[in-house]
Amino acid sequence: MPEIDDTMISGEFAAFREAYAPAVHAAGPAAVRTTVRRRRRRTAVAAAAAVVLAVAIPVGANAALHQRSGPPPAPAETGTPTPSPSATTPSPTSSPTPSTAGPTQAAAPDGRISRAQLLAARVDLPGWPPYAPTTCTTDNVRLRPSSQTGYVPEVLGDLEYGDLDGDGATETVALVACRYGEALAKQVLAFDRDAAGRIVTMGRIAGTREGMADITDFTVEADGRVRVQVADIQPCCDTPSWWPQQQWRTYAWAGTRFSQTAGRTKFGTDPRLTDLTLTAGDLVLDKADANGERIGSVTVTVVNKGPVDVPRVGFTNFFTIGEAADGDLSRCRWGTMSGIDSCLLDALPAGGRRTYTFRFRIGPDGTSYPPSLLVVHFDTQGRHWGDLKPKDNSVRLRTAG
Repeated sequence: MPEIDDTMISGEFAAFREAYAPAVHAAGPAAVRTTVRRRRRRTAVAAAAAVVLAVAIPVGANAALHQRSGPPPAPAETGTPTPSPSATTPSPTSSPTPSTAGPTQAAAPDGRISRAQLLAARVDLPGWPPYAPTTCTTDNVRLRPSSQTGYVPEVLGDLEYGDLDGDGATETVALVACRYGEALAKQVLAFDRDAAGRIVTMGRIAGTREGMADITDFTVEADGRVRVQVADIQPCCDTPSWWPQQQWRTYAWAGTRFSQTAGRTKFGTDPRLTDLTLTAGDLVLDKADANGERIGSVTVTVVNKGPVDVPRVGFTNFFTIGEAADGDLSRCRWGTMSGIDSCLLDALPAGGRRTYTFRFRIGPDGTSYPPSLLVVHFDTQGRHWGDLKPKDNSVRLRTAG
């Protein structure tokens, strides 16, 4: 392209005069004055146009002909910028900062979703644990109410709300579960609406495959953080409701997902449990009486290896031997363990040892079970507990006599 200079500008003025010259006619003074006034106005307009042309064209030409080395500057953004993922996990003391929509930014959609709206929508869910059945689906899912008994995703309990990502709009939090066997896989999920108003899954806050066996509660804090109560055991079947250890863990939005920001990250050894061991001698049988019944006697020893005291040492599985008769069994405070009668006796401190002698009345046909005994840790409320090393809590009795 030729370089633009003053000659080009002069040419533009000449072309302008040539175009307008035929319109000028000799006339009287009044006509001349009128023509002069018009010409002055036209000349002013043309001059202004020429100035614009002289300024604009060289700038564009120079930009094309004399580019500097390196890339041109990027154009300014006019849409809503996408936040970059946080490189670090948010600290427990920081909180999401609400953003105010600027003149070129659309306000964030309202993500407050009612329970009825959530149940009516179809959403995509994060993956379930590998042990969940195939009916625990993730794509285009229609969530069911918690009264549902099938092996399908369902919503448990009430929903909670808060500004989770600091965009100034509210999001929705729900506990979603799917049954496998007698237990439930559970996820605390955040839901929002997209720009078109559709309900979408924002992300998983916590799930039972992430170092926990159960989720029992959750709450949304004023700063947008979500506190989740988790447990190391999910009571079901014959598992007592008092066995699980529970913790509160805190989660926050970290730009692209939720991360834990406070609370413990794993469960340690249950501090309420101890290690009991049981050893036993032979089950010695007396001679049969006129009815064919015999008295069987056995001596057992219990050691509490610690670390905690046992309020009541309990014994069970008597049904495999016979009917409790006398000896130390006469001092029993009877309780139950999973519906089975248990004999509760003395306290046993950590490091302690006690020996007991039990006598049973055994029918002529005995029992259909191999004779055995089991020692159990009971508390003052009659509740039974697990053991740190349960394999040495039971013994198979040898019969003599």
